[in-house]
Amino acid sequence: MQEKSMQAIEDFYLNLGYQGYKLRKVLKEDRHYQELLQRRKQRLTKQFQLTPLEKSKYVLATDIDFEILAQCKKLEKLHLTSGDKILVQLIKSQLEDDWRKPLLKILNQLLKKYKKKNF
Repeated sequence: MQEKSMQAIEDFYLNLGYQGYKLRKVLKEDRHYQELLQRRKQRLTKQFQLTPLEKSKYVLATDIDFEILAQCKKLEKLHLTSGDKILVQLIKSQLEDDWRKPLLKILNQLLKKYKKKNF
């Protein structure tokens, strides 16, 4: 019998109607999915040299997540404009489990900045 892939397990739960937070929760509780996820993370961690902080801070559940982080790390080594630095930080924040907090922080900074200009 062929082993189910992570995508097949996720599709199974999607077909049952799980979405968003509920989907993440049920996948977190699925032991087989978590084993596959750990194996994938170990393989990709060897391929993309990650720091312990990066391993704990970012979800990195897919190959694309690792690719995004790798490109962000390359960009951070360059001399970026302040706007581009903020953009790279924002992109990296999307790899976090709680990605909403960094978005809200940036939105609050923008509101504060433009409130001063408009008053």
